[in-house]
Amino acid sequence: MRENHRKACYISPYTRTTYSKDFSDRLVNILKQKFNPKKPNTAWCTDITYIHTEDDGFVYLTSIMDLFSRKILSWEVSASLSVEAVIKTVETAKSERMLSEPLVIHSDRGIQFTSKEFIAATAGITRSYSAKGYPYDNACIEAFHSVIKREWFNRFKFKNIAEVRDSTFEYINTFYNTVRIHSHCKFMSPMEYENAYLNGIVSI
Repeated sequence: MRENHRKACYISPYTRTTYSKDFSDRLVNILKQKFNPKKPNTAWCTDITYIHTEDDGFVYLTSIMDLFSRKILSWEVSASLSVEAVIKTVETAKSERMLSEPLVIHSDRGIQFTSKEFIAATAGITRSYSAKGYPYDNACIEAFHSVIKREWFNRFKFKNIAEVRDSTFEYINTFYNTVRIHSHCKFMSPMEYENAYLNGIVSI
């Protein structure tokens, strides 16, 4: 590995992020894996992943993605799996976008996403849920969390939650949304793709 100038990535321990409490039929999959809407603010998806730190143990990244451009609209790094971090990402995403039409927000069946606080925060938005134990229903945000770990987090050892927040900002705000090209976005970054659509440069 030394001769080929390669280094091993640091792989963190494992912890659960999804604690499901509601498997009833009232939690319907509205999205049905339709991951390619024709315009922004049609469908969002959200999920939680974990990052290990030396001093603070596991910390948790909640993200919301617009499926049209794969842009991360909002994110929050928290010390626990409390619903407050999820609500903050929802409120930030809502303030980021001016919603004039009905919107779908898709998640798994974790207790954060079935809580009364989440239901209140997403009032007026159609909630969609993955089938029990079936991450493919939320494949895009799952893929993003895999990418941020593979391309970024696994390159570092984090001391505390503050370092994770700084690193997350650096990756999402200054690279993923603005610079990193996506085949889905016709090899543009999410922001470039949205701007091209809004300016009539690309057709979907």
